[in-house]
Amino acid sequence: MSLIMIRADNRDKILNSLADIERHAGLKILGAPRIIEPKIADETAKRIMKQNLKFKSSQSVLVMVEGDTTRSIMQIRKIHPPAHLMVISEEYPEYVAMASKFKKLPHFKGYYSHK
Repeated sequence: MSLIMIRADNRDKILNSLADIERHAGLKILGAPRIIEPKIADETAKRIMKQNLKFKSSQSVLVMVEGDTTRSIMQIRKIHPPAHLMVISEEYPEYVAMASKFKKLPHFKGYYSHK
């Protein structure tokens, strides 16, 4: 399983990105996407990328997808979603923190898998 963090400036871009993950990247989303504080998502992205961000997000979600991290990264690179997607792999210390918090985060309402 892999964790994907989606950062965007509005809800519609998050919904479109979730659909792109399933339809175009061919990844299966497990369970419901979870809402994460935009500030935490921005700080996590900044630490992982080791550079300043071009924009601050106003909405962010975490998604658990089926399959290994390498496959998830390769599939996400092929699509062009309207939001910033970041696969958080097990090699980052942020993965452990995000994975342990995942079940406690509130559900992101409005997205239903087409599968």
